[in-house]
Amino acid sequence: MEKQTILAKIKYNVIYGSWYTLSLLPFCVLYLISDGLYYVIYYLVRYRRTVVAANLSGSFPDKNAQELKKIEKRFYRFFCDYFVETVKLLSISRSQMKKRMVFHGVQEVEKALNEEQKDFGFIYLGHYGNWEWIASLPYHVSSSIHCAQIYHPLYDKEFDSLFLNMRNHFGGESIPMKQTLRRIIELKRQGRKTLVGFISDQLPKWNSIHFFVSFLHRETAVFTGAEQIGRQVNAAFFFGEITRPKRGYYECTFKRMPVSQAPSTDYELTTMFMNMLEQMICRTPELWLWTHKRWKRTKEEWLERQQAQKG
Repeated sequence: MEKQTILAKIKYNVIYGSWYTLSLLPFCVLYLISDGLYYVIYYLVRYRRTVVAANLSGSFPDKNAQELKKIEKRFYRFFCDYFVETVKLLSISRSQMKKRMVFHGVQEVEKALNEEQKDFGFIYLGHYGNWEWIASLPYHVSSSIHCAQIYHPLYDKEFDSLFLNMRNHFGGESIPMKQTLRRIIELKRQGRKTLVGFISDQLPKWNSIHFFVSFLHRETAVFTGAEQIGRQVNAAFFFGEITRPKRGYYECTFKRMPVSQAPSTDYELTTMFMNMLEQMICRTPELWLWTHKRWKRTKEEWLERQQAQKG
């Protein structure tokens, strides 16, 4: 066990040291590296190209093969940019981060928390643009407001520690997904006004599937925890709309999501989030994470499992 711990520490230090050294390079050089990495990932490694092609063709049935290939290549170029931009977080200065990651609607968010006497603001986000840069939100909100983000721990503990290091660099808190409810309750008891980011577009595991929504032309299983917990604590809900004006610059606009006291449908806010995410993806599709096997758990198979459990 001690030997494994030592090896793990060595692995972490090697990865951290190499990534930190890389992060010291200026953006112009990092993007040259990204350009070279694109050819390696796309043409040589062919990383998940079959998955990406299937996801794109199912999501945009009206586009021809040439149009889909264009989106595919643009996605892989962005994917390589995402990598070098994320590495840059290890050494980027506060002033440079604030210049490159701009937030709109922060005052409206704070006003909702203060004037409506809300303890929480829940922000729906997707794996769109550089979602890691959203962790810099604490640079833009009042010091009286605590910022947190829900994350799914990586299976590789060393890489998980490295990403936590980058995310927590800005002063926010990273909450493991399984501890979400407990931590939210603790924060409520402490009376801390808190903004919580939920990246809620991943594929749930079978035992976490409770609801499907029409998304990119398919019935799609979705996480519902943000809405369920948010309604319990009377949170204000927002959608984080991301744009990328140019390479290395992002903007996030917070849009208020109205909460019905008596929802007209099950998981009304979850459906609203997925609709808003779909609209954002359709505008600039290459900025979404297409390598994820998003539709591998179908509604038909889920219904069969439900029937088998009842039988």
